Amino acid sequence: MDFNIITIIVAVVALILGIILGKLIFAKDTRKKVEEAEGQSQSILKEAQFRAETFKKEKELEVKEKFVQLKSDHEREVLERNRKIGESENRLRQKEQAVNQKNEQLDRQIKENDAIKLNLNKQIEVVNQKQADLEKHQEEHMRRLEKISGLTAEEAKNQLVEGLKQEAQSRAIGIQQEIIDEAKQKANKEARKIIIQTIQRTASEQAIENAITVFNLETDEIKGQIIGREGRNIRAIEAATGVDLIVDDTPEAIILSCFDPLRREIARLSLQRLVSDGRIHPARIEEVVEKTKRQLEEQIMEIGERTVIELGIHGLHKELVRLVGKMRFRSSYGQNLLMHSREVANLCGVMAAELGLNPKLAKRAGLLHDIGKVPDEETELSHALLGAKLAEKYGENPAIVNAIGAHHDEMEMQFVISPIVQACDSISGARPGARREIMQQYLQRIKELENLAQAYTGVEKAYAIQAGRELRVIVEADKVTDQASERLSFEIAQKIQTEMTYPGQIKVTVIREKRAVNVAR
Repeated sequence: MDFNIITIIVAVVALILGIILGKLIFAKDTRKKVEEAEGQSQSILKEAQFRAETFKKEKELEVKEKFVQLKSDHEREVLERNRKIGESENRLRQKEQAVNQKNEQLDRQIKENDAIKLNLNKQIEVVNQKQADLEKHQEEHMRRLEKISGLTAEEAKNQLVEGLKQEAQSRAIGIQQEIIDEAKQKANKEARKIIIQTIQRTASEQAIENAITVFNLETDEIKGQIIGREGRNIRAIEAATGVDLIVDDTPEAIILSCFDPLRREIARLSLQRLVSDGRIHPARIEEVVEKTKRQLEEQIMEIGERTVIELGIHGLHKELVRLVGKMRFRSSYGQNLLMHSREVANLCGVMAAELGLNPKLAKRAGLLHDIGKVPDEETELSHALLGAKLAEKYGENPAIVNAIGAHHDEMEMQFVISPIVQACDSISGARPGARREIMQQYLQRIKELENLAQAYTGVEKAYAIQAGRELRVIVEADKVTDQASERLSFEIAQKIQTEMTYPGQIKVTVIREKRAVNVAR
């Protein structure tokens, strides 16, 4: 358009010049001046045309340069937008892969665990809903990217900041999980360290209880007095104590055989008194045995008191103290019960102190955890539940009651010291040589043999002697006749044969004795 205006202007100028020149022709001037004017107009016209062409070329060059610059800016803007679109697509693709991986993991969990299928289905529905929402978000995001030409710099900056924020959150979650795993490993190492240190600080020797006791004599002549005329003295001792006396060729020694350490101790002390006194006959034997039993009860109480004092336990009920002393004459899987309970108490105290808990409470629970094994009367309850019942009866702390009842998982653990007692009980029993399973099975079989005979009416006492090869049953003369004694012996033997498993054979001896006692004053 500028070019046309210039051309018109040039033409107008030329026309005007032509008119002027024409007028000059008709003037009286000389022709020479006309010719010069015409030459000048021609030169002016040519100069105007040259300038017009030059101006046109300059404008064309400026337009081309501006076009090239605009084109370059447009291409650069398009490339930048394509780059941003590509980055957004990559992020979306990664998110989609992450969602797909989560879906695959959920599918594997559904196949592996049918028990939680309903919960997983609900979770899958939630994930599917989230995936649908994500797909809608992706579609919306794609539409927004398609219209990115209208996106402002601030909006693009916000999107970039949001992406970086999500990436930082993902990394933070990964680092947090690593820290949690490392903390768990350190906690396991610390727990093992505490247990090892506790065992090392409280390690003690193990004493295995045997089923026999050797009673030493000064001379072999005393053996005859112990046996008595026709063996009446030795029979009286066996009947009163329930211990089998083995008098053989062993010089200056008599073997006391019984699975119950308490009975063996009564027999040993009674024999010691009888031998020292020199008067050995059935009436004296019964008197000494009864007196020994009473003195042994006092000794049991003394052992219990000494144990609780050594462990620093105060305020324990006298009946619980007596049961603690009674543990001295009880074994569990060949392990002395009192030594086991003392060791568990020390382990509990050390471990509780390491964990920042009350060591006195833990030590008290460790000492009493097996009191259910030494009841005065047989019950059908397990020793853990029976021990908890006894502790509750005599006013012990609820935490101690729960620790006793739960140390074999027969009660729910409600206090922190309960798992400590359970762990320490396992540590003490797991020591090399601490327990013997075969001995415990043998003692259980002997106990069942005696309980089987005592279940009959009229039976006063029943003792398994000679390592369980003989069952000696003492009946009440007023309730059982001689004929009934023979029938009772046969019935017990038949019941043993049908209900019990045993090696060899078992001899059943029923003793019925009638005594008439009067006192002359």
